[in-house]
Amino acid sequence: MSEIEDDGPPAWDEDLAAYAPGKYVLIGITYLDEQGGVLRLDQMHGVIESADPGLGFAVRLEGARAGEVHRLPPDPRAFQPAPPGEYRMRESGEVVTDPDLISTWTLYGPE
Repeated sequence: MSEIEDDGPPAWDEDLAAYAPGKYVLIGITYLDEQGGVLRLDQMHGVIESADPGLGFAVRLEGARAGEVHRLPPDPRAFQPAPPGEYRMRESGEVVTDPDLISTWTLYGPE
């Protein structure tokens, strides 16, 4: 999982913004305490509905969280192409096959 340094707002990626809507994304969020200990891991997946430089990425979730919309910050550095294969959600046991993208986030500090 890559870490993203907080050195100001990232440059918006118009190519990703044009490509992402309609793509299936697997999302992993790690929450750390002030000392770097893991507080919680969240995994979710769904279809990116929109990409906006001010509002970020809106994801219509599927599976155990179907019907929810989750917003991700407008940081294109957190998205990578997903290698083909099956991905099992740790908590729910759901299996996602061949998502288009993976988005990973590490959040520091109190929840």
